Amino acid sequence: MNYISIIKNGIVKENPTFVLMLGMCPTLATTTSAMNGLSMGLATMAVLICTNVVISCLKSLTPDKVRIPVFIVVIAAFVTILQLFIKAYLPDIDASLGLFIPLIVVNCVILGRAEAFAAKQSPLASLFDGIGIGLGFTLGLTLLGICREVLGAGSIFGYTLLPETYNILLFVLPPGAFITLGFLVAIVNKLRSDA
Repeated sequence: MNYISIIKNGIVKENPTFVLMLGMCPTLATTTSAMNGLSMGLATMAVLICTNVVISCLKSLTPDKVRIPVFIVVIAAFVTILQLFIKAYLPDIDASLGLFIPLIVVNCVILGRAEAFAAKQSPLASLFDGIGIGLGFTLGLTLLGICREVLGAGSIFGYTLLPETYNILLFVLPPGAFITLGFLVAIVNKLRSDA
């Protein structure tokens, strides 16, 4: 199995944000800034990687009848560890993402990869799938956050680029998330069709 192609697949062919359109709640809600998008993407990626590896290791021990509840318990355990870590060591990120960290438990990207890939593949392949899908999700959220922050606040990662008179408040509000995502999905689809 080619592990590089698994990573590339998660970033390009099966990008959760722009191709599969999964995990739209954190994608639209947390990307008011580039830092929030990056932080949420990395948090989700950490849980995804750990979950994929553990579920792949447990696949032969898990009966089909309780497969989904086992997946949820594994995901919840890693989210709890991540949330405690963020509260202890990254209070600024905890303050900005708040409620969205516990909601990683029900993120369909993680549950979908557990079902579609980790439950059928080796732990090593599942690790690389988690890295690929996680990078794709992180890149998607970060790009969306960058666009919304530049257009809405005139800055990128908190550094001012444009004077306040050029800011378009719409882009840091919920409708701006839908508009920006729509344009980015259209651009990605055009690039993929040309390739």
